[in-house]
Amino acid sequence: MTHAPHELTIRPLAGPQELALFHRLSYVLDHELAEDLESGRRRPEWMWVALRGERVVARIAWWSRDGDVPLFLDFFDLDDTLPEPERGDAGLRLLEAATAAVVPAGAPRPEYGRFVPADWREDPATRDVVEARIRVMERSGARMLVERLRLEWRAGTPVPADSGRLRFRPVDGPEDLLALMTPVMEGTLDAHGRADLASGLGAREAAEKHYAEELATYTTPREWWRIAELPGGEPVGFVIPARNNYNPVIAYIGVLPALRGHGYIDDILAEGTRVLAAQDGVERIRASTDLGNVPMAKSFERLGYVNFERSFDMVWD
Repeated sequence: MTHAPHELTIRPLAGPQELALFHRLSYVLDHELAEDLESGRRRPEWMWVALRGERVVARIAWWSRDGDVPLFLDFFDLDDTLPEPERGDAGLRLLEAATAAVVPAGAPRPEYGRFVPADWREDPATRDVVEARIRVMERSGARMLVERLRLEWRAGTPVPADSGRLRFRPVDGPEDLLALMTPVMEGTLDAHGRADLASGLGAREAAEKHYAEELATYTTPREWWRIAELPGGEPVGFVIPARNNYNPVIAYIGVLPALRGHGYIDDILAEGTRVLAAQDGVERIRASTDLGNVPMAKSFERLGYVNFERSFDMVWD
């Protein structure tokens, strides 16, 4: 336990029995915490609070796929009834103390991400909450990587029938997909992909990284994955329908650069949506795309996906 000046106590949770303490501040993912702890995706020692007496003034938590190493910083909340600079100072001290204890020495800091209302800039109170967290991260050396649209298809929304312009087949192993991911990566509008390329990775290396870190981790059937081809067999693109720990998702979708501009993205997205909508009990399908990727956002809109939320990701260089 670390005691900071001004009666601020910064410490991890003693165990799952202190989850109620963590819940004294709130965030849209609170409902996932108990199951994440039970499954091992979170660990109590990765969940920290800053206290003044019995009052929680800030909290922070990291997530992982298997409980091995923290992969993503997805909880960072402040007591927004506090004035500045007290609010931000408490958050910064918690962020730095917890990071030093949780992130292995010499390892890069995991990316920070947060879900925010779709209209967060338009409401002064909501904007203050969001920008207070951004300011703390920036004070610690983080920078904004990207803002994204969070999208949702809801059961009952019509899905277009197959137009017949393309034919779809299952993916025949990793190389079959990587051969298409590589040229898609070369012209990507995705901020994470562009960051991988800017770091010095080649397009093939960036595609392999994306495959290994995300696509290969999905446990849902690979038979859902689709490659789109012209009637003559020429590849056009691909879509990866899957289910993560929480929702059915369109995990990845792409059109080869040479074939963009013909509306094929709508056909491919519709196929991925049909695959997931046909599964038992599917009430919604989630997806996301960078705010700057206007063609992809327009395709989701045409298919009836609703922009229900936004998110942003910040990184430390």
